[in-house]
Amino acid sequence: MSTSTSRIPGVTEMSSEVAPKNPEQSMEQVSEELQGKRIFRRFDSLDLESSTVPGRHGHGSKAVGWSVILQLAFQSIGIVYGDIGTSPLYVYASTFTNGIKHNDDILGVLSLIFYTLTLIPLFKYVFIVLQANDNGEGGTFALYSLICRYAKVGLIPNQQAEDQEVSNFQLDLPSSRQRMASGVKAKLENSQFAKFFLLFATMLGTSMVIGDGVLTPCMSVLSAVGGIRKATTEITEDMIVWISVAILIFLFMVQRLGTDKVGYSFAPIICVWFALIGGIGLFNFIKFDPTVIKAINPQYIVQYFQRNKKEAWVSLGGIVLAITGTEALFADVGHFTVRSIQISMCSVTYPALVLAYSGQAAFLRKHNDLVKETFFESTPDPLYWPMFVVAILASIVASQAMISGTFSIVQQSLSLGCFPRVKIVHTSTKYEGQVYIPEVNYLLMLACISVTLVFKNTEKIGNAYGIAVVFVMTLTSAFLVLIMIMIWKSHILLVISYVLVISSVELLYLSSVFYKFAQGGYLPLAFAAVLMTIMYIWNDVHRRKYFYELDHKVPLGKLKDIAADTNLCRMPGLALFYTDLVQGIPPIFKHYVVNVPALHSVLVFVTIKSLPISKVPIEERFLFRRVEPKDQNVFRCVVRYGYTDTRSEDEPFEKMLVERLKEYIINNFWFSRSKLSNGKNDGELDVGFANGEDENNDVKDVDEEKLQEVLEREIEALDQASRAGIVHLIGENEVVAVKGASLGKRFLINYAFNFLEKNLRQTQNVFDIPHKRMLKVGMTYEVSPDPNAEKAVVPEEEILDFELPPEPSNTRHVEVQEFHGVGNKPKQRKGHVAQLKVLKWSKVLAQKGSSKRLESGQPALVHP
Repeated sequence: MSTSTSRIPGVTEMSSEVAPKNPEQSMEQVSEELQGKRIFRRFDSLDLESSTVPGRHGHGSKAVGWSVILQLAFQSIGIVYGDIGTSPLYVYASTFTNGIKHNDDILGVLSLIFYTLTLIPLFKYVFIVLQANDNGEGGTFALYSLICRYAKVGLIPNQQAEDQEVSNFQLDLPSSRQRMASGVKAKLENSQFAKFFLLFATMLGTSMVIGDGVLTPCMSVLSAVGGIRKATTEITEDMIVWISVAILIFLFMVQRLGTDKVGYSFAPIICVWFALIGGIGLFNFIKFDPTVIKAINPQYIVQYFQRNKKEAWVSLGGIVLAITGTEALFADVGHFTVRSIQISMCSVTYPALVLAYSGQAAFLRKHNDLVKETFFESTPDPLYWPMFVVAILASIVASQAMISGTFSIVQQSLSLGCFPRVKIVHTSTKYEGQVYIPEVNYLLMLACISVTLVFKNTEKIGNAYGIAVVFVMTLTSAFLVLIMIMIWKSHILLVISYVLVISSVELLYLSSVFYKFAQGGYLPLAFAAVLMTIMYIWNDVHRRKYFYELDHKVPLGKLKDIAADTNLCRMPGLALFYTDLVQGIPPIFKHYVVNVPALHSVLVFVTIKSLPISKVPIEERFLFRRVEPKDQNVFRCVVRYGYTDTRSEDEPFEKMLVERLKEYIINNFWFSRSKLSNGKNDGELDVGFANGEDENNDVKDVDEEKLQEVLEREIEALDQASRAGIVHLIGENEVVAVKGASLGKRFLINYAFNFLEKNLRQTQNVFDIPHKRMLKVGMTYEVSPDPNAEKAVVPEEEILDFELPPEPSNTRHVEVQEFHGVGNKPKQRKGHVAQLKVLKWSKVLAQKGSSKRLESGQPALVHP
């Protein structure tokens, strides 16, 4: 009998992907290849995914040629350096707020600027922090996700063993001999306070960056427009403010068009800007006072502090503005490469900034009284108007970069459950990651206009600006120290050197900017407090909802009773039931069945889950499991996204899900055939009978024709259900605090959270679910004010285990740990290192715990 699947409607193309490539190859030959290989006890859709992954997805997966690197370096100038590049507009004015008291103070400030630029942006970020990228992605969330992967510090116990099989999920865990790394990892995992603190610090840093997105446009545009005072004395401060407001309104109104519409001009504008400020700086250096080159001697810093004491320390709050936008070096690395950013920084940005500040210092040595308008006063008259126009354009580019960065940060926060649902619009079909968020855009615009109208000048805004900048840098250093110890496993002397040299300097700057708290420094903290409150409420109640569902989930035995109930009507169609749980059946399902005693012919429980990695390849996005009993056509589906992934696939979500479910069923068929031909099943194989056959029957008693019939019935049942209609079942839960909760907890849960949930984007809008095929199921969740994650245990019978092969006599024993929930104790199992020749049609015979996805013919290594 022919065993080809070509007569199965709609599955010929997919089955060819998992079938043997050689049509002449017999099942006996396939079975021989499978002999001695490690087989999964239950077939998983991950098997199929691993056979289609083209390679490692992420930063540095392919060797990039120099032509591409240089092109990216040029493009990065327009995207990354707009903010730090416009700092010469206001640094000296913000530093010498009370005028220049001694001519050598200029040398002291120039020396501070030079060494700050060298130490923080150049040394720290370009050569150290960029190496901590998460598969090419940077920023606060990238650092947090790295820490979450290497130490189990997530507050929601939705980790699955399969998550570590994603190709971007790279782990090199510390061994027991690396005591410092192992000790830090253990303390983080065993301390609930440490887990909360890491999340709190991440949210606080994110809030500060969003606050930076408010202050950058105000500071840059006001400074650039203020340059018109040199051309005319008739213009007033109010006129400058209103011109700036008009530019800001225009800037925010065009955001919906997307940066790719105008982004091509960013790099040329900033390149012209750097050429002008560098050239004018060199001209002023030669013309006015070449001796300012003496500032390279750090002795002038010491003398500056000796002369001015407290005032010198306070002035650090102005000097730190020279490195505003430095965090963009790291945050935007995902759009470029590490090498391209290093080239553009070292060859263009750094030299131009050093020349610009040196030229201004030389000019000020001869014109102490013009410090308030240093930038435009030091510009030669013939170049004034060109410089004024380019300054306006450069300030817009700098503002645009921070606004776009704010959108990306909010998207990442939303992906990790730390921000309320908002509308995300993808503005480019060519460039991934370019997003526009209307609600955030208009709130930013109102905030920018308010700050500009209230503060009116750059001095007060600069006080606020400094706090946001330095705080994020300090937070990055704190996370980086953890990464150096736990992930890079750096020597303790290197860690101490980093803390003493770089972190101490940042803390000194932080203390200075906080001194100006009353003069405007409170502004970013006020922004952060509001955003932190919103993020905390959303994340906290989200966790409580998860633990409520975990505590009240439907047992598998109860599900069998529900499915076998003769009073339950099975109607044609495919139902997608959305839940946050990755294990177990949500309580709202029982509530639905009690009130609507009918189920669709095929039911899929869908969980949308974010992983602590930047991207999940589309080939590895869907995971499937069967749910007992098998004859009821009930499946579990986990759809995994990274924190920078955009939910805007080329195909409709439901179409992708159905196609992947077919692939899962077909791959299960091929796996069953291989075991049948091998003649060794021992009741371990998940054959997936649609007619309710006992899975413990020996596969020897089931012929290939029977398997073929089972496959045809399952595929036909799925096709019929899809044609009958797909219905999306969404829980519309009212969350209330349990009786006896404190007044504060009741306010946060009953009022604050429900206000956010009702007035922001609904679930169906976030996932683009058709309204005509959506059914909402209402239920009230009485959540505990203090959920204890340690009690969250996944029942043993609900954990889908793996099978280990017979142990060779000369193998090295290693310990393998599995974690399925926060409260579950890890299983200690013995495995062995085996050379696995991966079949061309299935690259899945890898041992659980392997550090990365296997390529064809690679050995599988179990972590010691």
